[in-house]
Amino acid sequence: MITVSVIIPAYNEMNTIKELLDSVKKQNIKGISFEIIVIDDGSTDGTKEFLKSNSDLYDLFLENSTNLGKGGAVKNGLHHANGEYILFQDADLEYNPDEYQRLLQPIIQFDADVVMGSRFLSPDWTRVFYFSHKIGNKLISSLFNVLFNTTWTDIYSCYLVYRKDLIDSDSLKTYGWEQQAEILTKLCKQKIKLYEVPINYNGRPYEEGKKIRWHHIIPVIGTIIKNKFL
Repeated sequence: MITVSVIIPAYNEMNTIKELLDSVKKQNIKGISFEIIVIDDGSTDGTKEFLKSNSDLYDLFLENSTNLGKGGAVKNGLHHANGEYILFQDADLEYNPDEYQRLLQPIIQFDADVVMGSRFLSPDWTRVFYFSHKIGNKLISSLFNVLFNTTWTDIYSCYLVYRKDLIDSDSLKTYGWEQQAEILTKLCKQKIKLYEVPINYNGRPYEEGKKIRWHHIIPVIGTIIKNKFL
């Protein structure tokens, strides 16, 4: 049995958190058990209170006293994860846990070390989202591939799964959106088995709470270049 720790950072996700956790809880994949870890990152909309009063929806609840950003919440969750693998899950329902079967198949079938879910590898469907985001993602992914000799199509997909023992969470230096770039650079500097699978995507606009912005691309690029040559 392979244990997968699902790390779910949540900041003001009262409108989606119950549906998301219900969906994670219902996943039933042969040979896989899930440890569900939810980290409230200083929510002010009732998310924290809801989570505290509904402990049946998860295995472990953690809270940051102030809003540290997604990276800070993720790092808190990583410190407490006990699974053999880590799986990142956003709380906003852009990414559907029903994709876990597809996402984990390379681990079950090929003993993969890292699996990335790509929104650009011919998914069954995808909600039309911002062209600027797609261009930004392509730019970041292309730079990453040139520097690390890889062929990723979507390095800023939420769905990243990796073997926990490949990275010491204490070694992570970043707390913002650039943290995923730091994690992926640390993974791709090792001689391990990397896989990418298509996933469906239900992106939401800024009016519905989307948080990533164009200015985040600068520290991401800086992190990729810095970690390549460390």
